[in-house]
Amino acid sequence: MFGIETTLLAFIALAGISAGAVAYAFMFTRIANESNTEKRLETVKRADTDRLAVSASRDRVQEAAKRRKTVQDSLNDLEKRQKDKDRNIKKPPIKVQIRQAGMTVTMERFYIYSAVCGVVLAALAWYGGAPLYIVPGAFLAGTLGLPRWFVGFRRARRVKAFLNEFPNALDIIVRAVKSGLPLNDGIRLIASEAPEPVRTEFRRIVESQQVGLSIPEAAMRMIETMPCTEAGFFGIVIQIQQQAGGNLSEALGNLSRVLRDRKKMKAKVQALSMEAKASAVIIGALPFIVAILVYLSSPNYIMPLFLTPTGHMILAFSAVWMSIGVFVMKKMMNFDV
Repeated sequence: MFGIETTLLAFIALAGISAGAVAYAFMFTRIANESNTEKRLETVKRADTDRLAVSASRDRVQEAAKRRKTVQDSLNDLEKRQKDKDRNIKKPPIKVQIRQAGMTVTMERFYIYSAVCGVVLAALAWYGGAPLYIVPGAFLAGTLGLPRWFVGFRRARRVKAFLNEFPNALDIIVRAVKSGLPLNDGIRLIASEAPEPVRTEFRRIVESQQVGLSIPEAAMRMIETMPCTEAGFFGIVIQIQQQAGGNLSEALGNLSRVLRDRKKMKAKVQALSMEAKASAVIIGALPFIVAILVYLSSPNYIMPLFLTPTGHMILAFSAVWMSIGVFVMKKMMNFDV
């Protein structure tokens, strides 16, 4: 009896193992297919993720390239405008120079003043005993030279005063922007509180806004009335910030620091060139000092230089060569920073 039960249990176990083996044989292919399917799904998901990452990276690169192209186009356009304005700044007509000098005289009145100056200078030369051919030269110098020199002197002095105060004005605008005020309010603050001529230039920006111009367009026009590179820098910074975005306070702060560094460099160059300038002044004054000393010691020896035609010719040639020497020394000592 015990042997029959053992045989029955063994038969049942073998039957179960056989059924399991048959079931595994039928299910193995399905399990393998499901495993392969899961691997393929994982690969597809990973590929989709990588494709999205590559697409996002490509979009970022394209956006950065597009932004760089926009900035480059803006810089090229601004550079072209700047070159056109530089031609008018380096050699502007006298009407523009009068405006840049801060003078309100009209062209008609300027020509009248020039003619009066020429007549006065020619009369002084005539009554001073100068030769007859000197009188027309004195008239031309008084009509064409002296008034324009005065306008150029006023123009240079106004630019210098502007550059001394312009970095402080930029610092005030930076503080206003950092405190939450818009750029327009900062410009209005400079237009009402800053010293001249900065106040007048920023007031022109405010007045230009009132007639419909934007702040960048009005800032780009500042160089027309203030012929210096620093004014052009301000307009370019405002223009680029409007088109490309960015931190305006940081950009203006960097501009203010650059302007102060340029001012320090100019002062350093001027200090280093003072020795050469002093030598040039001594060399230039030496002929006049020697002539005066010779006249005081022996006037009969030097007077033929002023009374004879040969002496006049020698003086003329000496003046030409001395002017050339002074011009060369001036070019050697002047540096653009």
